[in-house]
Amino acid sequence: MFLTLKRNAGSSSEGTEDSDFSAEHTDSSESDAHAVRNTRLTRSSLRLSRNSQDLKESADHDETPPRTPTGNAPSSESDIDMSSPNVSHDESLAKELSLKESGLAHRPKRRRFHESYNFNMKCPTPGCNSLGKCIPGPLFYFLRISTLPLKGLDSRDKHVEERTLSQRQNENRHSARQQAQMERQLRYKEKVTEMRRKRNSVPLKEQKDKYTEHRQTHGSSREPLLENITSDYDLELFRKAQARALDDLEKLRLQGQVTEGGNMIKTILFGRYELDTWYHSPYPEEYARLGRLYMCEFCLKYMKSQTILRRHMAKCVWKHPPGDEVYRKGAISVFEVDGKKNKIYCQNLCLLAKLFLDHKTLYYDVEPFLFYVMTEADNTGCHLVGYFSKEKNSFLNYNVSCILTMPQYMRQGYGKMLIDFSYLLSKVEEKVGSPERPLSDLGLISYRSYWKEVLLHYLYNFQGKEISIKEISQETAVNPVDIVSTLQSLQMLKYWKGKHLILKRQDLIDDWKTKEAKRGSNKTIDPTSLKWSPPKGI
Repeated sequence: MFLTLKRNAGSSSEGTEDSDFSAEHTDSSESDAHAVRNTRLTRSSLRLSRNSQDLKESADHDETPPRTPTGNAPSSESDIDMSSPNVSHDESLAKELSLKESGLAHRPKRRRFHESYNFNMKCPTPGCNSLGKCIPGPLFYFLRISTLPLKGLDSRDKHVEERTLSQRQNENRHSARQQAQMERQLRYKEKVTEMRRKRNSVPLKEQKDKYTEHRQTHGSSREPLLENITSDYDLELFRKAQARALDDLEKLRLQGQVTEGGNMIKTILFGRYELDTWYHSPYPEEYARLGRLYMCEFCLKYMKSQTILRRHMAKCVWKHPPGDEVYRKGAISVFEVDGKKNKIYCQNLCLLAKLFLDHKTLYYDVEPFLFYVMTEADNTGCHLVGYFSKEKNSFLNYNVSCILTMPQYMRQGYGKMLIDFSYLLSKVEEKVGSPERPLSDLGLISYRSYWKEVLLHYLYNFQGKEISIKEISQETAVNPVDIVSTLQSLQMLKYWKGKHLILKRQDLIDDWKTKEAKRGSNKTIDPTSLKWSPPKGI
């Protein structure tokens, strides 16, 4: 059996609604039962409408809404207790169905604060009088917050007063100090003004001529004359500031923070040694501005950090310079390196040498030169001691273009060994050699010392009465000009009766013999250990 519910909407003056339900019989056998049910539903609806009218009338007579057992007013007809014995279960079911089907059913009323608030509630916080300010949780709110006194007001006011008092005292102290400073500054300003007034602001003609002459004579190489340009006080102040700036720069230079040349490398890590550089070398800018370089002592490659050097040393296969080994005696070896065949190595060698040589100008054009690199061998490889370079074809018979001994091997006799080896090559070539000019300061000292020993050794073994400069030059391969300059420095060359005489000073020869005996033969070049022939067709 299927029931179809129809709604007959109607509104009374009191705002109540009545709904009539009619049932259509779909089966003739059940028509009597439906008639009884229809009569029962109509009666229940009438009773509900009467109850709602009674409640509305009582609400009109009383201004305050009726309260539920919990103290709250009912919000709609649904709040009426439907479980009373006067209302049957069928009637309550019919009421629910009618409310669901009707679209005009009222929503529950929104409760106001004064309707739902219980004024008899107490604050659970111990010691609180429930007058406000105390909010232990979301369920407790109190209206009279302004009636609660502020706690700790006296201590807070006292703290504020103390802080205000201290601020006033500080302001008074600072104002007194500033006033004293201003007075002292004013007196100092008056003193300076008086000193500047004494200066003659108009220079005399003699002074102008003096300034002009000084500028024309020295140009910008010297400091200009500063007298009478400004007051004595300002000039003295400038001198003090200048001296202080020079002192500060000197301190920074000693600490290594400031260098004379721009982008100068201060130190290099070369093998087991950390070397301080002397001069500027034209390394690439990205390396020169670092201030410290790390170099492989075998291939002379330069790097930026210790980590890169460590990785390079782990895979570097070089243990000696490239080229041919032309000399070996003990741990000392000399390698001949062609600048055309090993261009990168020779360029790195020239850049390294420039860090310790002032007059060197050759860096990258290395192809016309031969490099003779001296090394000292141990169980780890052949370590660089020094080198010299010479032109493959020199029209002036220069046997050395550039010579260098590494700083860690200086003053140990290796410089003279390099010079002796260069003259040994000249003897094999049957030429008279000479170093290329100009010589550096250390190079000139080394060559003068070598030439002195060569001449004293020759005179010690000479037994004749007549001696020739040309014979000395042919036997020692030293240029005659160098021989004459050395004899003059030793005061052994005299001019007497129109002839040049060589004075054989026995005291100098004896001193040289004594030093030679103490020195031994460890740091000398053995001609028999040379395995070299002059290059041809280079």
